[in-house]
Amino acid sequence: MDKSSPQQPFADKTKTYTLVELVKGPPTLMVDRGPDDTVFAFPVVALLELLLALGVMAALLAMSLLVNAPLEQIANPNETTDPAKAPWYFMGLQEMLEHGHPILMSVIIPTVLVLFVLAIPYLDHSRDGAGRWFTSARGKRISLYTALYALLVVPAFILLDSFFPPRELLRGLAPEFVSQGLIPLLTLATFVLLPLGALWRAKPTAREVLLLLFTLLLVSAVVLTLVGFLFRGPGFGLYWPWAMPGGYNPFNNL
Repeated sequence: MDKSSPQQPFADKTKTYTLVELVKGPPTLMVDRGPDDTVFAFPVVALLELLLALGVMAALLAMSLLVNAPLEQIANPNETTDPAKAPWYFMGLQEMLEHGHPILMSVIIPTVLVLFVLAIPYLDHSRDGAGRWFTSARGKRISLYTALYALLVVPAFILLDSFFPPRELLRGLAPEFVSQGLIPLLTLATFVLLPLGALWRAKPTAREVLLLLFTLLLVSAVVLTLVGFLFRGPGFGLYWPWAMPGGYNPFNNL
C-alpha cells in the first residue's frame, strides 16, 4: 500500500476475528466422530434397558397374581415369630450375624464393602477393554474360577461355624472379642487372601484384581441370602427346605 495514500482499514470494524489454533490433521472436518473406544448407547442399550424393565414388571405382576401375600396379625411382643427373618434384601446381613459379633458383621464389614464398591471407579480408570464384559478372556476365567471358589467356600464356612461355633467352644476360655470378633475376621480375611495370592503370581492388572474381589462379594452375598432364606428354620437352625420342623415353609415368606 502506498504510504502517501490515506490509510485504509484492514478489516471491517463491525466484525470480530479470532485466531483459534493451527494443528496438524486430516483435511476433512471431524464431524460426527466420537472419542476413541466408545460405543453408541442409544438406541441399542436404551432398548435393552427398556426390555429389561418391562420383563421385571411382567415378573412382578405374575408374582402378585400367583402368590398369596395376606397381611398377618398385629405384632404381639409377647409372642415372637419363630423364625423371625428379615426381608430378603437384608437376609444376607442377618445370616452374617450368626457368624460373628454384631458390630463386626453388621457395621464394620458392610461399611468396608460399600466403600469398596464406591471406590472401584477410582481404583480402575484404565480404558483398556472398556465396554466389554469382563474385559478379556482372562477376566472371564478369573470371574468364573472366583465364583466357583466362593460357591464352595462360603457354604463350607457356614457349616463349619454352625456345627463348631468358636463363640460356644471358647466360652469362658477366651474373651468375646476373640471368639466373636478376631477369629471370624481372620477367617474371612483368609477367604479373601487365598484367591488374591493365587492371582498375584500371574501379575494381574488393577481391573483383574477388582474383578476377583467384586465376584467374591457378589457370589458371597447371593449364597448368604439363599442360605438365610431357604435353609434357616425355627431357632434359625440349619434345615433342608423340605424338612423344616413345626410345618414351617420358607416359601411362605415370599
